[in-house]
Amino acid sequence: MNATQQDSTTAPVDLAVMRETTAALVNPDATAAPLPEHTDIGVLTATVRGHLELLIRELELTAARLPKDSVNRYCVLACIGEARGKLSAQASPRYGGELGYARRLARVLNALCDHHEKLGAP
Repeated sequence: MNATQQDSTTAPVDLAVMRETTAALVNPDATAAPLPEHTDIGVLTATVRGHLELLIRELELTAARLPKDSVNRYCVLACIGEARGKLSAQASPRYGGELGYARRLARVLNALCDHHEKLGAP
């Protein structure tokens, strides 16, 4: 496969759309953003979760191509672990309920987008 072909096991990654989705939940400095009126937090959370699942797969493939002792590889795998932990968690009233959960997912999605850009992943 040449560099211009996409791996057939992953969908194309659109960081602009992912960052637009996270912007509905958190500001660029990762603080809480006011939600637009009539926002369906369930749909927004599901969208962020879908973006995370796609980006995790893509970054795992990218990390596998990095040298085993690479700092970048270690960092992206640590961030993937953090993202998986957040995906397996549930919304809790103690931590802001569904909105707090969606914002935590958005923050880790932003971090994975940063890794994707830094590594020049396809």
